[in-house]
Amino acid sequence: MEMLIADGLDAAIIGVGARCGQPDIVAYNVEKVLEILVARDGMTYEEALEFYEFNIAGAWVGDQTPLWVRVGEMPQPCDGE
Repeated sequence: MEMLIADGLDAAIIGVGARCGQPDIVAYNVEKVLEILVARDGMTYEEALEFYEFNIAGAWVGDQTPLWVRVGEMPQPCDGE
């Protein structure tokens, strides 16, 4: 099975995500995706972030949906949960 590639975002590919019992998926660096949107499409950073969140990260296209990685970010612990 071929992996799904997001059009025009090849420069943001950082590798392949492996998941137990699931097909491998392409992994993208979110910050690089935003840089591409700013440079290629003339968006401001804020416009690129909004576009990314709604149109890219918010799009489910099945089992081959790519993985969007925020490199270097660690989740914050939840207080009281």
